[in-house]
Amino acid sequence: MADRTVKLESALRVRPGERLRLADVSADDTHGHDKGDANRIVAGDLERLDDLQERIWAERRHAVLIVLQGIDTSGKDGTIRHVMQAFNPRGCRVTAFGVPTPVEAAHDHLWRIHAAAPGLGEIAIFNRSHYESVLVVRVHELVPEAQWSKRYDQINDFERELAAEGATILKFFLHIDRDEQRRRLQDRLDDPTKRWKFELGDIAERKRWDDYLAAYEDALARCSTDAAPWYLVPANHKWFRNLAVGSILVDRLDALKPRYPEVTDLPKRIDLG
Repeated sequence: MADRTVKLESALRVRPGERLRLADVSADDTHGHDKGDANRIVAGDLERLDDLQERIWAERRHAVLIVLQGIDTSGKDGTIRHVMQAFNPRGCRVTAFGVPTPVEAAHDHLWRIHAAAPGLGEIAIFNRSHYESVLVVRVHELVPEAQWSKRYDQINDFERELAAEGATILKFFLHIDRDEQRRRLQDRLDDPTKRWKFELGDIAERKRWDDYLAAYEDALARCSTDAAPWYLVPANHKWFRNLAVGSILVDRLDALKPRYPEVTDLPKRIDLG
């Protein structure tokens, strides 16, 4: 499993400055894995993540920020449900960033993000994130280009600051193709238990597919750094998405070598009455 983990971490990491054309990247790629094998690996990864998170929480030396981004229906919620179930809610929180509230909109674009950043010992999961300010804001022309184009450097500075203070940052772009999105939208419409997730606005956003790909390509190229790398995860196959994210998390969190703190000032025996 270790060899596979290293391969995926390396194969899916976007190198600093690397320019990708997402239309040329297969969202079906499974990097040699099969579904049956993946289920076994994911089960082992969940056990390992449970142990690693408990050590991180106890040690309070590291913070972990997990960013999930992707076009509508790419599987952000599913990733949280299937992979992040390993984490104890006591030391982990999920923040979903939607349309800014009036209070949030009155501040700079990173204000609400910084408030949700993890403290030492914590794992924070962002379902969408600060990258919306160079994605949806750009695609919908909510602010002038002269304004949003400065935000890549601001985001890099923000992430660099978090890393300097002890945060490990992992950013996952869940990559699906247009045909897979169509299937998933139709599934939502057909399934009464999923119909509540379907919005007519999803169809309007789908018409901006190429614009979103261009925005993501710039975000990946300009904001994948050694301190805060992006991972491009082919996500047409949900089982591979879970395998990739889980394997990379295990690899990166294990590298922190979290340990339970030594306690030396307690008596060996006490009278419990």
